[in-house]
Amino acid sequence: MRIISYNVNGIRAAIKKGFYDWLKTNPADVICLQETKATEADVDIKELEALGFEHHGFSANKKGYSGVAIFSKIKPTAVKKGNGFEMSDFEGRVIEMQFGDIKLINAYFPSGTSGDERQTYKYQWLDEMYAYVEEVKKKNPKIILCGDFNIAHEAIDIHDPKGNKNTTGFLPEERDWMTKFLNAGWIDTFRVFHPEPHRYSWWSQRFPSVRLNNKGWRIDYITVTESLRNDLMDAEIFPDIKHSDHCPIYVELKH
Repeated sequence: MRIISYNVNGIRAAIKKGFYDWLKTNPADVICLQETKATEADVDIKELEALGFEHHGFSANKKGYSGVAIFSKIKPTAVKKGNGFEMSDFEGRVIEMQFGDIKLINAYFPSGTSGDERQTYKYQWLDEMYAYVEEVKKKNPKIILCGDFNIAHEAIDIHDPKGNKNTTGFLPEERDWMTKFLNAGWIDTFRVFHPEPHRYSWWSQRFPSVRLNNKGWRIDYITVTESLRNDLMDAEIFPDIKHSDHCPIYVELKH
């Protein structure tokens, strides 16, 4: 089972930059997207279907904002849109698929970059999501939770930890949440295979040289519950795939 998580920063823009051509190279069996900024009606899905993908999206009520989707070549046994929290569902932030005994949760965590109000909501969302996945875990011990977490966890996950210590996405409270989450029985799959530094999944678009010089953040994750640890085969980040200010991240499980 090969899974990719990818914040596309607008699926229509990504398609114009060759996203569908990349899908033709068969990078994974399941593609989890965040920040689609579109409804299913906005996108030509014939190509997706021709490639063998079943597709499900969950859009925000606000046009051109947020949104998540999953494209899958493996037929899910169930699909669920939303996590039951009003604001999160209004913003189209969570979609799930069930594959037998494995539950896949694809989430777009709020960013907090637009001011104090959104930062406050980010903390609320993190608390709600933590409670939600802990509850889900009671019935589904095998969970994959992936997405744009909008948090760089450790100093190794950001190019300039000192300069960004007061920046949303690397604030102590956010990093503490990530530590609490991982300590509750979740595995950061990339770090199982890659302890090395300078591996990032997002680069600011404000300065084109930032990506060129790899001054990035690792804020995208594929995490799994402890019960899937022995199924992990590989994990990777693909910085050379450029349809977005993020790049795709990858995990392979023997399941």
